Amino acid sequence: MKLGNETLVSQFLLEGLTDTEELRHLLFAIFLLVCIVAVVGNLGIVSLIVLGSRLHTPMYFFLANLPLLDTAYISKTVPQVLVHLLAPVRTTPCHACLTQIFFLHFLAPWLCFLLPAMAYDRYAAICQPLHYLVLVGPRTRTGLASISGLLALANALTHIILAALLKFCGPRLITHFFCDLPPLMKLSGSSTRANELALFFFSFVVAPAPCALVVISYIHVVAAILRIHSAEGRRKAFSTCAAHITVVCVFYVTSVLCYILPSSVYSGSRDRVLSVLYVVLTPTLNPIIYSLRNKEVKRALLKALGKESAS
Repeated sequence: MKLGNETLVSQFLLEGLTDTEELRHLLFAIFLLVCIVAVVGNLGIVSLIVLGSRLHTPMYFFLANLPLLDTAYISKTVPQVLVHLLAPVRTTPCHACLTQIFFLHFLAPWLCFLLPAMAYDRYAAICQPLHYLVLVGPRTRTGLASISGLLALANALTHIILAALLKFCGPRLITHFFCDLPPLMKLSGSSTRANELALFFFSFVVAPAPCALVVISYIHVVAAILRIHSAEGRRKAFSTCAAHITVVCVFYVTSVLCYILPSSVYSGSRDRVLSVLYVVLTPTLNPIIYSLRNKEVKRALLKALGKESAS
């Protein structure tokens, strides 16, 4: 492909995580293990919810959506990382790079929008138990999940259309271990101002705003917890809330730090560390934090393993 006297780049070269042979094999083993744990854990939670009759209640609607998104999210990045850790040359075609960027900016924001919906569900269940089925009825649950998906789709389409308009005629080394917008924009021979403005705008829409809604919901939840007379009950409730808020903050903060800064101050090493946190660690922790700490889910797991009676 040519533009004037310049040849357009048809493939990009990914820098990867490391070029040290021994470290590459160690990282391959770690990432493979984490990927297996994340996929098996998330799909296992979905299976428990689908097959467990006790879990066919409104509150588990969002809890079933979260692991499905986590599975899709980690499946779009980690397998490529595993291949490139063993491959001598880490190249990726332009269309494959743009496809990965689309799904990254579709699935991650969908998760960002889904977490406030889950926090609202917890608020309704704990603070408004008598009105729970009204506040989080079937239409509300479906509406929240659908709106989350549509907002995430709008975000992904905006970024992918603007990225497709960029021209790449020079360097083709992406200083990252997967395709993403900030390192890609550094290679562009055309203006990236529109891309940076879109990233800056959507970073606030996708992360701080939903995060604020999560915090507000949990403030009400904590206030309700403080009214619990049992010290043991308060301790367990606080433990669960703290775990939820921790994983939410890790996901939101690392996402914002990756995308809110202009491409001129982009740091490959910094973004690689942050990306491991929100792309790999969070989807692995979610089934543990949100599901396996849940008494009904643990009961369903024990029943599926044959360690609890059906009663």
